[in-house]
Amino acid sequence: MKSWSVLVMTALVMSVQPSWAQVTGDAPGVRPDAIVDLKTDEGIGLVKGQWRYSNVKLIDVDHHSPGADLAPSGPPNRTQDIDVHAGAADFDDSQWEQIKPAQLEERRSTGRLCFSWYRTSVTIPERVGSFDPTGSTVVFEVAIDDYAEVWVDGKLPLVLGQAGGQLIKGFNAPNRVVLTRNARPGQKIQLAVFGINGPLSNPPGNFIWVRSATLDFYKTNQIGSTQIVQTEIIKVDPSLDVIVSSDAKLEKLAGGFLFTEGPVWVPSTATTSGYLLFSDPNANTIYRWSPEGQVSVFRAKSGYSGFNVGEYQQPGSNGLTLDSKGRLTINQHGNRRVIRVEPRGNITVLADRYDGKRLNSPNDLVYRSDGALYFTDPPFGLPKAFDDPRKELPFSGVYCVKDGQVKLVSTDLDAPNGLALSPDEKTLYVNNWNDKRKVILRYDVNQDCTLSNSKLFFDMTNAPGSDALDGLKVDQIGNVYSTGPGGLWIISPEGKQLGLIKGPEDPHNMAWGDDDGKTLYITALTGLYRIRLNIPGVRP
Repeated sequence: MKSWSVLVMTALVMSVQPSWAQVTGDAPGVRPDAIVDLKTDEGIGLVKGQWRYSNVKLIDVDHHSPGADLAPSGPPNRTQDIDVHAGAADFDDSQWEQIKPAQLEERRSTGRLCFSWYRTSVTIPERVGSFDPTGSTVVFEVAIDDYAEVWVDGKLPLVLGQAGGQLIKGFNAPNRVVLTRNARPGQKIQLAVFGINGPLSNPPGNFIWVRSATLDFYKTNQIGSTQIVQTEIIKVDPSLDVIVSSDAKLEKLAGGFLFTEGPVWVPSTATTSGYLLFSDPNANTIYRWSPEGQVSVFRAKSGYSGFNVGEYQQPGSNGLTLDSKGRLTINQHGNRRVIRVEPRGNITVLADRYDGKRLNSPNDLVYRSDGALYFTDPPFGLPKAFDDPRKELPFSGVYCVKDGQVKLVSTDLDAPNGLALSPDEKTLYVNNWNDKRKVILRYDVNQDCTLSNSKLFFDMTNAPGSDALDGLKVDQIGNVYSTGPGGLWIISPEGKQLGLIKGPEDPHNMAWGDDDGKTLYITALTGLYRIRLNIPGVRP
């Protein structure tokens, strides 16, 4: 059977293949079915648009230095701002200069360090040539000489690691922004493009102008670098049909990673669409995948930045989750701790020691609704795992952090890995990464976050397949999902196997995503996959 070290080395060997994750970016992936050129009279007329323009000036304003809370709450100071903030959808630009589409190529603003605004609304037409845009995906693509930021209906989402989309993509690189995935004729969308002369560190003498501006229309589900892959749904019990359709297919979203793990879905907000974060502990990186198909680095050096990082096979982050306030919580292998990232970017260490001794390498984690945090602590992040001389604790524990205290709540398993709470939070499930003991235990959860009444929930030690047990999740009616030998196991709340989902790579963790919580995102060795299910999952 495949040991932990062999599995890691397999992932390392596979990583020499070309990195799909690096080449997808926010590229179109496929050719549009129709294009509206917003630099032509015909195009802007079709969408009932009117370009308007304004120069932008830098002005001196009052501000505050950083305070103890890292916000601008300290002593007064003076800084600079722009005189026109025109991103809002209802901004009044009626007094601005009207410009014809051909005038977008005129050199504008003042040169050197300068900025400008271009604004227009677009209305989805009844037809674009012979193409019916109803239900289509519409992408706004604009290339500004030299950089651009794009506001859509008054929104400019700010997400760590995002390159492109509505934010600066690169020097003279086009910004591609998905405006809608379900276009409706008559639908009106407000666009505000902020032009920037660059490079900012050495402002050139030239000016700002629009190289290109188009609306690209794609048939339903035809945008994004995804592909349907080999999928086998093995039904062990007829009730599996309630959970997953027999014809459901896995979709590959990205690939070329070293070892994908620890996914969590970040839900939509008033300004930002939902997206997936996931770890690559071997690459020491947290990645972000967006519904537009873009993969970007969300957090580099996600788990370790020590001198001896070369000794580690998995120095980076593993499990990721969100607390009730939406703050990202990270299990760091190399740093041997659990941290929470605060809104200002600083971190809070939630756990790094037990009984005065350093933790092994926190692996997976889950919050209870009252803020109690459970996590597992096997030694897989240490260079020599169980035999590493840096290992200070003689066991691999399950812990709970509550009211600032780190409590050891179980030492029943030698390699506790994935864990999940039942929908009513009365039961905690924990699985084991051990080739010789592939089991899931269940515990009663007490109010003080201790555990009791340990029972064997499910045993797949003798199941064919080389993998031990890794990620673990629960859906909203209590079914348990565990990665294991042969694929993704689905188990009823009573401990009966209902089915198995098999794909091209062994799964290692999963997260419920999308607005309805019915899409299961799966991290599987070198790739990221998803599959639609019929029942939503329990999410942070």
